[in-house]
Amino acid sequence: MEALSGLSRYIVRAISPRMAAEPPFFEKYKAIIRRSAYEKEKCPMFEVFEELELPLIDLSHLNHGPFERQRCIEQMAQAASEWGFFQIVNHGIPQELLDRLKYEQMRVFQQPFEKKAEENFLNLSAHSYRWGNPLATSLRNLSWSEALHISLKDISKMDDCYNLRSTIEEYAAKAGLLAQTLAECLAQNLGIKPNYFLENCSPTSSSFRMNRYPPCPFTSMMLGFIPHSDTDFLTIVSQDQVGGLQLKRDGRWVNVKPNPQALVINIGDLYQALSNGIYKSIAHRVVASQEVERYSAAYFYCPTYETVIESCSKPSLYRNFSFKEFREQIEKDVKDTGDKVGLSRFLL
Repeated sequence: MEALSGLSRYIVRAISPRMAAEPPFFEKYKAIIRRSAYEKEKCPMFEVFEELELPLIDLSHLNHGPFERQRCIEQMAQAASEWGFFQIVNHGIPQELLDRLKYEQMRVFQQPFEKKAEENFLNLSAHSYRWGNPLATSLRNLSWSEALHISLKDISKMDDCYNLRSTIEEYAAKAGLLAQTLAECLAQNLGIKPNYFLENCSPTSSSFRMNRYPPCPFTSMMLGFIPHSDTDFLTIVSQDQVGGLQLKRDGRWVNVKPNPQALVINIGDLYQALSNGIYKSIAHRVVASQEVERYSAAYFYCPTYETVIESCSKPSLYRNFSFKEFREQIEKDVKDTGDKVGLSRFLL
């Protein structure tokens, strides 16, 4: 019985000093965990599928003359349309900065759980630190992870704990420029005006999220992060070599082969609507590991709340909506149903 043996390992780990930093998953979700373990809850979505490599785009070709630049843009557009995901190298964010970001990320998550759970942790907005899923009713919709989700407008007021603020500021500045470049390249063949993103995405309208996925004793029954699509134009993800990212492709979940030397890019809901369905915002999730922890960091490229998303071509698949309206609808759906409904709410 994997679940019961996993539970035993979790209890053994609980006596170690490090567990002071761990979210109290077992204590909070004890009833769900025990019920699922003894009922041998089966979850077909956790079957093992093939491992695929995402399309790899070398961004240095954007600077190698008009022919190579156009070919690079076409490769991005094809990946955004066929996969909704791709990975990039030579992106302009130094590896030293990415390594420093992960180091500071590890240090902040190693702080005691009681401190992380404080309402004003790092002087950030309430609920910036998140873990589990308060709406979970079974292991199938419980995420075995913790995260620090930061609006860029809040970075300047952060406590500079372990140089975390200055590192995030440096990373966010570079990631913002990269996101704008990618968004503009992808817009080139859609008839979207060149300055669309410059006009609608302010320096503080995006957000940044650091994720930690602790070792999970129930890997056959639950996920590190439940299936979702991203509520933005596009997302830039840096991850380690552990792996665990999966995406929905041709109706099946597939493993994404990790490449620590590349950044992962995925299309968000807003770009799918803006492109009138040409680019795909694909459902993805993270599979938890039983033995090792996993780290990732995501930059969500978002517009201002007042920005109206209008499909770039006619007939439009989606009605016009503001980013504020989209966010509010998601929050309502999550509260009412426990899940995000997303773009289907706005279909014509």
